[in-house]
Parts: sequence; structure tokens; C-alpha cells
Amino acid sequence: MGTSGTLAGMRILVTGGAGFIGANFVHWTRQHRPDVEITVLDALTYASDGSSLASLREAVSLVEGDISDAGLVDTLVSQTDLVVHFAAESHNDNSLVDPSPFVQTNVIGTFTILEAVRRHDVRLHHISTDEVYGDLELDDLSRFTEDTPYNPSSPYSSTKAASDLLVRAWVRSFGVRATLTNCSNNYGPYQHVEKFIPRQITNVLDGVAPKLYGDGLNVRDWIHVDDHNSAVWAVIDNGRLGETYLIGADGEKNNKEVVQAILVALGQPADAYDHVTDRPGHDMRYAIDSTKLRSELGWTPAYADFAKGLAATVAWYQANEGWWRPMKEATELRYAAIAAH
Repeated sequence: MGTSGTLAGMRILVTGGAGFIGANFVHWTRQHRPDVEITVLDALTYASDGSSLASLREAVSLVEGDISDAGLVDTLVSQTDLVVHFAAESHNDNSLVDPSPFVQTNVIGTFTILEAVRRHDVRLHHISTDEVYGDLELDDLSRFTEDTPYNPSSPYSSTKAASDLLVRAWVRSFGVRATLTNCSNNYGPYQHVEKFIPRQITNVLDGVAPKLYGDGLNVRDWIHVDDHNSAVWAVIDNGRLGETYLIGADGEKNNKEVVQAILVALGQPADAYDHVTDRPGHDMRYAIDSTKLRSELGWTPAYADFAKGLAATVAWYQANEGWWRPMKEATELRYAAIAAH
């Protein structure tokens, strides 16, 4: 974008900015880009939480609404210089139970945003996931790159793949000014307790043994959310329009290793977890090759050491029970209902 010379007074619209990664992006931006004017558009579903932005209420405008609402989106986009599009339905288990919200938000919502930025010639940055590439075998030494063919395996990942392809088509067909990033698994503050790492942390804090799907050998490539968001800004600032950049921090760990690390960080025996039946279509391994991002834009992660990032995350959940406690019981009831089917 070359925004470095135009940041003062720059207006950005952050969709999904009350969700996990989006809220952290807003916090990161306020800290590192204080002159940027931020408006958040969020449907405030169960997976987002306005309280994640409570400390920023004087500095950030929060609009409750749906990214599929064409009139609302058009109004907000007409008043902005940049849209950073985080909003998505993103929970794999939920997509297997009811795919319809995933199609509505991830596909129709992204289409609505694309049409608005096209009308008003507003720059777009689209956030996506490495899950669009499918998965890798555990003994495969390769990692995903920007050239890896799409091979999504769930309603969630297939709708995210569809949204990526829409963005690329609008760039090519209509000249929309957009960049895309696909990131590995984020962890950190303000993550809903339905997700793997915060669920295990809060279970241990509640005296409940963590639950491990199957044999626990499924590998994820973890990245601290602050590193993800610093990389997003690197792409916004200096990324080439129309290009995709993969964001990763070389954080490959299998689920068993992560659960053991959480237990140890909280002073528990490393084997104090329970095995549960694996979920359908559970991808075996994700791994990101972020060479393009690092070589072109000079980005490096602050939390290259997963243990350091995890320790900071555990400390945050210990210190912020008031944030996660209200959603914990409902989350566990929902998991119990899914398991009963």
C-alpha cells in the first residue's frame, strides 16, 4: 500500500474486530499505529466479544452488524481508506454440525465486502487460513507455500477457500486493490475458550483434565497472534497488490506436545490429560513456509520460541478469568452435546 507516508489520519475498517485475531489486531494497531482511526464491524456472535475491546472504547468505534448487510457495509466502506477483513465463521467442529452460517458469512459476506470496496475503490486486506490447503502427511517434510494447490477438507476450510478465490477474481476482473494472507494456527489473549489452547488452559485452571483428540499426533503450526498481526501490517505497508503471503513462525507442534506444555506451565504432571474420540476428517498436519513474507518484506516473529509465547498466553488467562469465565460453561455444554450425537 505504501501506507507509511499516509498513516496519520488513515481510516481503517476492521471486520470481525471483536473476534480473537481481529481484537488483537485492533489492540496491536492502537499500540503501534496510534494515528490510525479504527472502526470495527462485528456481528457480536458467541465467538466475538465486545469486552475484548473494552479498554479501547474511547479510541475505537464499534458497529454491531453483519458483513452480509450490503447497505451497512457500503456506508462504512465509503468512509474508510482500508478494509482489513477478519470476519469469518471459523470453528471446524461447528461447521460439521451446521455449515450454513459458514457459507453465509465466509462466502456471501466476503462477496458483499468486495462489491463495496470495488464501488468505492478502497484498499482491501483479506485474512485467511492455511486450512484451505488441506493437510500434509506426518512424515512429509514439505510445507505449504503460496503455490500449494487448494484442497480444503471441511465446510469451514472450503468456504474460506471460496472467499480467497473471490478476492483473487475481483482483483483480476475488476482491478480491486487487495492483498491476501493465509496464516497458521493463532494463539494468545482474547481467544474463545472453545479453541484448543484456551480450552485446555481453562480446563486445567478449573481442575479438569485436558482432552486430547485421538492419539494427539495431529500437528499444527502455531503462531502468537501478535506476530500474525505484525505480519499483516507488513503486508499492508509493503506487500504487492494482488499477491498472497503465508504467515507462519516455524511453530510446528503436535497436539500432545501442546497439551503437555500447558500442563507443565500450570504446574501439573505432563500426562494428566484424557483421550477422546477423534473428530471426522481431522487434518493431520499443517505447516507454513513463510519465506516469501520474510524475504520480500523483512518480517520476523517476536515469539520465535513457542514456549515463551505459550507462557505469556497462560499468564493472560490466569489474570483474566473475568473475561473467559462467562463463556466457559456454555462452551463445555455445547461440546458435550456434540459428543453425544
